[in-house]
Amino acid sequence: MFVPPSYREPDGSWMVDLMRKNPLALCVTNGAAQDGPFATHLPVIRDPRMDGNWTDDLSGGLLLGHMNLQNPHWAALRAGEPVLLVFTGPNAYVSPTVYKKSPAAPTWDFTSVHVHGTVEKIESPEDTLEVVKSTVRAFEDDLGTGWDMKESEGYFRQLLPGVGAFRIAVTAAEGMFKLSQEQEPHVRDLVRESFAERPCGRHRETAQLMSKLP
Repeated sequence: MFVPPSYREPDGSWMVDLMRKNPLALCVTNGAAQDGPFATHLPVIRDPRMDGNWTDDLSGGLLLGHMNLQNPHWAALRAGEPVLLVFTGPNAYVSPTVYKKSPAAPTWDFTSVHVHGTVEKIESPEDTLEVVKSTVRAFEDDLGTGWDMKESEGYFRQLLPGVGAFRIAVTAAEGMFKLSQEQEPHVRDLVRESFAERPCGRHRETAQLMSKLP
């Protein structure tokens, strides 16, 4: 991903936070020449067994995911092959009317994190079940209502034969936080204020990120 210097995240915590709040990633791998690349949207979390904190470029980190075993992407996955995970965060269209100046051009402010790594398939049914349970825990803690999965673990086991789990060893990551940094401060404030006033949650989330910029 090409990231102009002005759009780079202030520090690695911005990427980690975006991934945690927007965990539905696009997983992309190369297929055989006749198949072309594979791309699957799937939930991804930090591996609870990962030791220590994230580095600034997230290298050395571990992520977990799972997909339907009937997905041809699963059969195409090969241990050790490179994988790209694309996480998309808050984004919104900027109309030139917001700038209150002319000439002007429209644009789209957006946030995204590209994570590079290598994949490892998880073969053990018990380990696969643990990936599913870890995913539930992470999402209920961050995005849910604290649902207790205990009564449904038997149902999870019934679904398990159709689930393929994997681990990604992260080698690098880059974040794109395009939040009108190219504009003069007072114009950037106008953009942020216009987003904050919109009823759409995506606009308001973008405004909140803009308010955190240095």
